[in-house]
Amino acid sequence: MSDDIRNPDRKMTLQMVAPESRHEQAYKYYLRKNVVPLVFLILCILGGYYSGLSLPFLINEIITRMARNSFIVISLIVPILAGMGLNFGIVLGAMAGQFGYVATANFQMTGFTGFFVTVLITVPLAIIFGWLTGKLFNQSKGKEMITGIILGFFANGIYQLILLYFMGNIIPIRVPTMLLSTGIGIRNTIDIKGMHYAIDNLWKIRLQIPGFIFPIIIPVVTLAALAALCIAVHFLFKTKLGQEFRATGQNRQIAEVAGIKVDRIRILAIIFSTVLAGIGQVIFLQNLGNINTYGSHVQVGTFAVAAILIGGASVTKATISQALLGTLLFHTLFIVSPLAGKNLIGDAMIGEYFRVFITYGVIGVALALHAWQAKQKRR
Repeated sequence: MSDDIRNPDRKMTLQMVAPESRHEQAYKYYLRKNVVPLVFLILCILGGYYSGLSLPFLINEIITRMARNSFIVISLIVPILAGMGLNFGIVLGAMAGQFGYVATANFQMTGFTGFFVTVLITVPLAIIFGWLTGKLFNQSKGKEMITGIILGFFANGIYQLILLYFMGNIIPIRVPTMLLSTGIGIRNTIDIKGMHYAIDNLWKIRLQIPGFIFPIIIPVVTLAALAALCIAVHFLFKTKLGQEFRATGQNRQIAEVAGIKVDRIRILAIIFSTVLAGIGQVIFLQNLGNINTYGSHVQVGTFAVAAILIGGASVTKATISQALLGTLLFHTLFIVSPLAGKNLIGDAMIGEYFRVFITYGVIGVALALHAWQAKQKRR
C-alpha cells in the first residue's frame, strides 16, 4: 500500500498543485522520510574512500558482518510493531546464547553438532528470560525502553554471579582451562574454536571476480538462515497473531475492546524478540570463535538499536528492509571509520570516537523525537 493511499490528505494536497510542484513535494517527502539512511550512506562512501581499503576486502567484511549481526537487529522488529518500542532487553537473549556455549564448551562439543546443541539450550532459556521480561514490561507500560536498559544491568549482575561464583563451586565444570586459577568462576575468555565457523563453513561459495585480487566469500547457509528468518517474520505479520501484534501497537485500549488479550500479546512479542536475539548471539559468536565471557553481551542491545534506527526505523515503526539496511550502513561505518580517521587526521582513535558518538547519538535523537511526538499527540 502506497503512502498516498495510507494518507489521503497528502494525496489530495498533491493533486491540488501543479505537476512540477507535486513532484517536488514528493521528492522532499522522500528526503525527509529517508534523511537518516541517506546521511549514513554518504558517511559510508566518504569513509570507504578515505580508508583506502580495497573493494574485495570491504565486500567480504560487509558480507561477514551482515551474516553474523542481522539476526539480532531483526529481533527488534516484533516489539516495535507491538507498541513496546526499542527492546533493550535483548541483552538477556544474548546471555542465554552465552549460557548455551558455556554448557557445550563444558562438554567439549565441536562442529555443527555443538552449534546445534547450543541453539537447543539457548531457546528454552531465552523463552524463560523473554517471559519474565514481558511480565516486567506489562507492569511498566509506556516505559519499556528505560525498563529494558535497567533490566539489562540487573540481569548482568545475576549473570556474573552465576559465572563467577556458581560455576566450579555449585555447578561442576569438566574442563579445568575454563576456570580461573582459584578453581571457581569462568575465565574472561572462553575458547570455542571447535565450533568456529560451525555454520559458516557448511557451504561457502568463493567468487573470483575479474580485477579483484581476493575472491568474494559467501557463507551460503548463514545467509540462507537469515533469508528464512526474513520470510518468516514477513509472513508472521500476515497471520492472526501478527495482526494482533499490530493492533496492540496501534492502540492498546481499542485492541482490548476488540477482544485481544493485550498483556499476553506483549509477552509473546518479547519472547519472540529474546529467542531471536539468543539465536543471533549464537551465530555471532560461532563466527568469532571465542567468547568475551563478561563483555560479549553488554553492547548487543545498544548496537542493534543503533543499527535499526540508522536504517530509517523509529520507536513505533520498523521493517525488515530497514533492519537490513541499518545493519549494512552501521557495520560498514564500523569497518571504515578507524582507518579513515587515521588517514585523515593521523589517529585511528578519532574514528573510534566518531563511531561511539554515532551509536549513542542516533539513539538519543530517536528517543528525543519519540518523546516530542508523544507530547504533540497529547495536545
